[in-house]
Order: sequence, then C-alpha cells, then structure tokens
Amino acid sequence: MGKMLTLLVLRLLMNLLLISWISLWIIKPTTVWIQSWRQAEDTFKHTFFGYYGLSFAVFSFPPIALSIIGLIYLSLLPQHHRLTRGGRSAAISVSRPAIINSFIGIVSCFEIIAVILFLVFLAWTFYVRVNNDLKKLMPVKTMNLDLWQLQYFRVATRFGLLAEACLSLLLFPVLRGLSMFRLLNIQFAASVKYHVWLGTGLVFFSLVHGGSTLFIWGISHNIEEEVWKWQRTGRVYVAGVISLVIGLLMWITSLPQIRRKCFETFYYTHHLYTVFLVSFLFHAGDRHFYWILPGVFLFGLDKTLRIVQSRSESRVLSARLYSCKAVELVLPKDPRLNYAPSSFIFMNIPSISQFQWHPFSITSSSSVDKHTMSVMMKCEGKWTDSVYKKLEEAADSNTKINNITIRVEGPYGPVSVDFLRYDTLFLVAGGIGITPFLNILQELACENRLKTPKSVQLVFSVRTFQDINMLVPVSPILFHPIHNLNLKIKVFVTQEKKHSNGPATLKEYLAQSQVQTIHVGTDEDFSRFQILGHESFRRLATLVLVALLTFLGLLIGLSHFFIPNEHKKHSNSMKLAASGTMTRAKEKVPSWVPDLVIIVAYVIAMTIGGLAAIILQWRRQHRETLRMTKEEVNPQGSNFTESTPIVPIEEHEIHIGERPKFKEILSEFETSLRGWSSIGVLVCGPESMKEAVASICRQRFQCFGVDDSRTIHNKVNLNFHSLNFSL
Repeated sequence: MGKMLTLLVLRLLMNLLLISWISLWIIKPTTVWIQSWRQAEDTFKHTFFGYYGLSFAVFSFPPIALSIIGLIYLSLLPQHHRLTRGGRSAAISVSRPAIINSFIGIVSCFEIIAVILFLVFLAWTFYVRVNNDLKKLMPVKTMNLDLWQLQYFRVATRFGLLAEACLSLLLFPVLRGLSMFRLLNIQFAASVKYHVWLGTGLVFFSLVHGGSTLFIWGISHNIEEEVWKWQRTGRVYVAGVISLVIGLLMWITSLPQIRRKCFETFYYTHHLYTVFLVSFLFHAGDRHFYWILPGVFLFGLDKTLRIVQSRSESRVLSARLYSCKAVELVLPKDPRLNYAPSSFIFMNIPSISQFQWHPFSITSSSSVDKHTMSVMMKCEGKWTDSVYKKLEEAADSNTKINNITIRVEGPYGPVSVDFLRYDTLFLVAGGIGITPFLNILQELACENRLKTPKSVQLVFSVRTFQDINMLVPVSPILFHPIHNLNLKIKVFVTQEKKHSNGPATLKEYLAQSQVQTIHVGTDEDFSRFQILGHESFRRLATLVLVALLTFLGLLIGLSHFFIPNEHKKHSNSMKLAASGTMTRAKEKVPSWVPDLVIIVAYVIAMTIGGLAAIILQWRRQHRETLRMTKEEVNPQGSNFTESTPIVPIEEHEIHIGERPKFKEILSEFETSLRGWSSIGVLVCGPESMKEAVASICRQRFQCFGVDDSRTIHNKVNLNFHSLNFSL
C-alpha cells in the first residue's frame, strides 16, 4: 500500500512538472511574463544564485527533474504493475492509425493531436512576438532599409525562435537509457520519427531565418561586415552561419535515399551535432540556450552512459548460418538481465568496424534463455555481409573461430509486456521482420505467464523458400504448442513456384532447412564476458542527479568567478550606475564568456557522471565475477523445455506464388473468434506491408474508436502496432 501511494505521488509530481513546463512555453512570449521575468532577474541577480541559477531553475530544471522522477517511478512500477482483464481491453483509441502515407508513414490520432497542438503553439509564439516587434519598430541607423524591409527583417528574426522551439525538443526522442517516452510505453524505434519531424522543422525555420537575414543584409550592402566578424557583444552571426550549414548537411545526409545507400556517410555526418550545438550557443547566446539545455544535458549524459556500457567487451558463443543469408548470433548474458519481448540491442564488432553500431531485435526470451541472448541479422548491407562472410569462411574450412569480440548497448525496449493485455494476437511479418515475433512466441510459450492471449495467428511473407528457415528457432513451439495456445501460421512465398518433388508442408520445409552451427570461443569466456545490460532505473536516476548538481554548482561558481559578481558589488551599484561605470564594466565582459561557462560546466558534469558510471560498472562486474565463481552454469544449453499439456493443432498453411490478402485473412481470423475479443495487430516488415495492414485497421474504426460496421466486427476491437526492425 505504501509503495502504491508512492507511485501515485510520483505520478502527480510528473504531471505537475510537465504542466508547469508547458505553461512556461505558452506564457513566455506575453508582455505579462516579460515584465515579471525582468523583476525576477533584478531580484535574483544580487543573490548567490544570480541570474544564471534562476534561468536554469526556471527553464532547464523541470524536464530534467521529470526525467529523474520518471526513472524512480519506473524502478517501482514493475513490482506493482499487473495486467488485468480490464487492462487488456482498455485499448487507447487515439493510438489507432489515422493517416497512412508513403512519405510521412503511419500517423496515429494521438500523434496528430500532438502535432496540431505544437503547431498552434508555434503560431501563437510567432504571432505574439512579431506583433510586439512591429508595434515597437524603430529604424536602425546603421542599416539603410525601407519600412517593409525592416519589417521583413524582424519577421525573419522571429523565425529563429521557431527553430529554437524545434531544437529544444529535438533530442528527447533519441534518448535511449534516459528516455522519458518509456512512461508512455513508446519505444525508441517508434520515437525516432518524432526526431525526424522536429529536425525537418528545425531546418525549414532555420533556412527561412538565415536566408532572409542574409537577403536583407545583401540589400543593405552590410553582408560582409555583419557575417564574417566575431562580435564582442550580441549575436555572433558567423556562428549562426556555421550552425545553419552543418544542420542542413546533417538533414540532407539523413534522407532515406542517402541513409540507406550510404549509411556510413549519414552516420559520420550526424556526429557533427557537437559543432552544431556549440555554434548555436554562440549565435543565440546563453539566454536562449537554457530552453535547449534540458535535451542537450540528458542526451549528453545518455551518450556518456552508453559509451561507458560499450567499454565492456563480450564474445560470441556460437552462430548459426542460414541458407537465406541470415546469421543468428548467441551471446552470453547475466541470468538476472531481463527484457521484454520486442526489445533490441545496438551491437558493434570491432574486427569489422570500430565505429559502426547497428540495432538488432532480440530473438530469444529472457524468461526462457537465462544465460544467453540471441540476435538474427539478414545480409542486406556491407556490414552484415562482412559478418556472414567471416563466419562462412570458418564453416567452409571447418575451423573454429576464437574470440569474436563484440560490444553491446542495451537492451532497450518496453517496460512492460504490453501485448499480454490482448485476448488474441494477429502478427504480420515480412522477411527479417520476423525477429521480434520469434521473441514474442517464446514468451507466450513460457509456462510462468499468468495471463496470455489464447489465440495467435502469424502471417509470414517471404520471397524465397530459403527464407522460411528463419522460423527454425521457434520450430519446437510451432508443432508442439504449450499451455493451450491456439497458434496458426500462414506462410506466403511470393517470388518462387512450388517444385514437383519438393516438400509440401511447413514442417517438411523446416525439417529440410540448411542451418550450419558454428561454435565460437570457449566455455571459460562465458563467465568473463557476460552482457550485464544498462544500470537499473534507480541508479540511472542517481547518476542524473549527480551530474545535475555538479553542473548547477559549476554554473553558479564559474559565473561568479568570470562574470562581474553583482552580489558582492551591490552596495556600490547605485554609485556605479549614476556614473555610468557599471555599463562600461558590463561591456568589458564579452557575450561569449557566459557561453564558455556553460560549455565548461557541461563538460565537467558529463565527465563526473561518466566516472560515477564507470565506478558502478566496475562494482557490478566485480560482484558478478565473485558470484560466477560460486555458481556453475550451462551457457550453451537451451533452457526451453516442453511442458504438458500438449494440445494437437491443425497443420499450418503455406501458400506459394501469391501475396497475402490481409483483409481476407483478418476477416477469416475474426470469424473464428467467439464473442467479444480485443485483437492486438502487430506488424514488422516493409513499409508497404505496414501501410496495407494499417489501412484495414483504419477502415474498421474511426479515430476515437467508433465502429463503422454493423456486422460481427462490432464485437472485435483492433489495435494496430508497428514494430521497426531498422532505424
């Protein structure tokens, strides 16, 4: 009861912080806030905290505190979060697909509402700022401009605020270990598209802001004088040009046409974000950067923690080579490391590339395989081709490979087993998109699950017969179902025809699958190279708090040292102001000094956070080594065991030379259900496949769950979920 009350209090605090932060965004452009903020500045600038501590507390602290409280909340949630019958049926109607477009993808009602609210906020901010500027418009003596040109210049300047709003949210969707989207059960792979949307908006508004400013300077013949100098005070325009060029370069190389063909170009170019952020800081100044700071702070710490985790090296225990040019790697893991189905890891193999990290869905279940973790990859690029060829050469030469070193980040995934809330599951996979469903099927077969869907249908679409081999890891489940799980599989081979003497059933195809198993490394390596996973939520919250206090202390301390300390000179302030000395004293401090203070405090805080993470990691590894010396484990053995009762099932279907007709298959599946049912529709595969299934779900229901049909479908509730196997 006490912990449940704690969860309720934490949830109220998170809601309060979020509402407060959003309210600041709304009222910040108003005259009332501007006057109140000036009074607060005058009050706090004579205190120990000063203006800089006040700005951080008001603009930057709320989202960082929300992250800390959210991590504490998640650390308590798994112990009390239980899926009930009512929880299964309580589908979030606003999450259903509303817009399906090949360019922007699948957009849910919830996302449409969020985008509309954000656009309304941008319009509100732009209108209020421009309206105030035009009322107070004064000609600039140094710029020989007409009235319309001066008005256009002020409008272009305010477009920079819209770019700033996009940048302030840009990094939140790409957080991994510190992601606040976990509170909404939104996975990293799904939140990346928000990063893409915000990045596109950032580039658009920046182009309008920068291009229009350069245009006005060109008219006034001041472009060379204004752009190519590093001003002592005010905006540093050359830094703005640098950030604009780098941002545009990062956006262009991230386009799907370039990212998929030249991943290395996208990967290395995107690491210019450090130069972009520093340039933006010097251009906009510290006053504007406090809005951006929360995302930058959490992203920097998240990146530091990922680097610390990736320092630990692991080894490949064994590998499977499939005839469809797929590779399954078996990795050692801590038996206490648990993860939910549809989780994934980022993996790096130094012998292939020192810097490239690639995400892969975990195909094994932590409820079944306590000591190992498996991932499967399809050879569709240079990196995966190199992995396959390296293992293939060893298999052909019949030699044993020793010590394939890997580095792992993660695993990352949902906090709870979300799919268990549904009565039935309708799974759709295309090619290598089967990988998250291999994990889900093993989780469903685990005997310690209290409540699971009773009926599951998997539609698996592949190009060739050889691709069917990817079902081998779950073949014991397919033909020996456990716990009364009604499992039906329909396999569609789209680009081949049936051979006259070939196998006729799915069981025969899997029995003839060509899979080579390669043992790598030795048993001694297992105890030394286990994957421990990231730190617990509670320790992550502690690390964020340590870095936060370090940054705030350094920010205030360095500001007092390098910037005139008005707290100490308050007694002489009136005399200095009367004589004009204070104005001259302020001018002696360049505007980029506070920016350097922020950078130095940030770097030291990230370093302290990284050192604390290294200490925690060392302690974990030391405790694990001591534990392993007292226990005896079996790293190579499979922990999957068949249990009774075994229920006979009808033969799975295999269709050759045709594509799945999802509408007919789904209707047939619904007809087989008796009474009311909540169906979880999970799709992982090509975008065209996701769009086809999402269209069916959208046609069935309106945005807020109003059923359009009057047939048996009134008793069926479809809940669409898209799983990504590539980022």
